Amino acid sequence: MWVFPLAAAAVALVFAGFLAKQFAARHRPYQAAWSVALLMYAVASIALFLGVLSGWTPTEFRVYWLFGAVLNVPYLFLGEVYLLVKRRMVADVVAVILVFLTAFAVANVMNAPIHADALSTDLPLGKDVFGDGTTPHRLAQYLAYPSYILLVAGCLWSAWLMRGRPELRDRFLGTVLIAVGATIVAIGSGVGAGLGVVPIFSIGLLSGITVMFWGFLRASRTTPEKAVATAPESS
Repeated sequence: MWVFPLAAAAVALVFAGFLAKQFAARHRPYQAAWSVALLMYAVASIALFLGVLSGWTPTEFRVYWLFGAVLNVPYLFLGEVYLLVKRRMVADVVAVILVFLTAFAVANVMNAPIHADALSTDLPLGKDVFGDGTTPHRLAQYLAYPSYILLVAGCLWSAWLMRGRPELRDRFLGTVLIAVGATIVAIGSGVGAGLGVVPIFSIGLLSGITVMFWGFLRASRTTPEKAVATAPESS
């Protein structure tokens, strides 16, 4: 199953490259936030690849947990805030808060004591490695879960505003696909990790990021200028 997280890392890196190229040309903050999120996704996937391939080390699990379970989705959500919220100051405040939460998460996850025996399984759980209810374990619940719900809600809200407009069909479908891809990752990681089934987790990781990338490419297709001027900007 190591091939799937490795492929997911490759897709995420290509995805991040597209976003970074757009940011270099347009300097839009959501592109930078999403580039960071996709780089985190790639790093977490590489850590998962190494853990599944040759057994987990404490450092590999800390990296996987920090960038995959805790911080990845909040940065995707930050990009959506920059994209959908009209008042830039609101998005900037969210960004500042997230920077402080990132520093807090890094300090806790990278320095927390771990139960080394829990790393002997193919897919260790955060509650087993760090301890159920500890701060590193709870960070995923406090940061990633709400961010996922808000991310999908924002995508669906944006898609709803574009419904029934043929000129925005690509942008509408792309936005829906991004929400679907994020949900595939959430379900695959939740079910796969909860049941300890590596194939479900690994395949969900790859298929979810692939669907998200497909949605991004679809939403990025050229739209007539008149339609763009009257449409809500989306993914």
